[in-house]
Amino acid sequence: MYFLLILFFASLLGITFMIGRKLLMLQNGQILHKETFLKAPDLEEWKYVMIKNIKKYGYISLVVTIRFYVRSSNLLNSKYKEIKLGLQEKLKRNRGDQSKETKEVSKFLKMMSEYKHKIRKIKEKVKEEENL
Repeated sequence: MYFLLILFFASLLGITFMIGRKLLMLQNGQILHKETFLKAPDLEEWKYVMIKNIKKYGYISLVVTIRFYVRSSNLLNSKYKEIKLGLQEKLKRNRGDQSKETKEVSKFLKMMSEYKHKIRKIKEKVKEEENL
């Protein structure tokens, strides 16, 4: 831990020494001669190239995402239908003769349907009397 702190402060002192020396040279009027090996394009060119690339790769990623979504949804739908048909066939085989028998409707559901029919008839009578 102490070793890392010593290295950090030593590098910090070195950086401040280098920057201070450059500032002193600049204040004294000494011109620094730079030798550039690579010519970097202007900031505007960088900006233009970056925006162009971002648009291009953004469009490509959007198209890939939409294609993946469509293909996966179609795959899931087809698999769902296959599984549904397979389960229905298995249920038909397992039931055998039981599926042919009609099950009796519960008394509660019968009463509810009768009640709905009665209400519907009453509504129709009221509409006839009101001439609506």
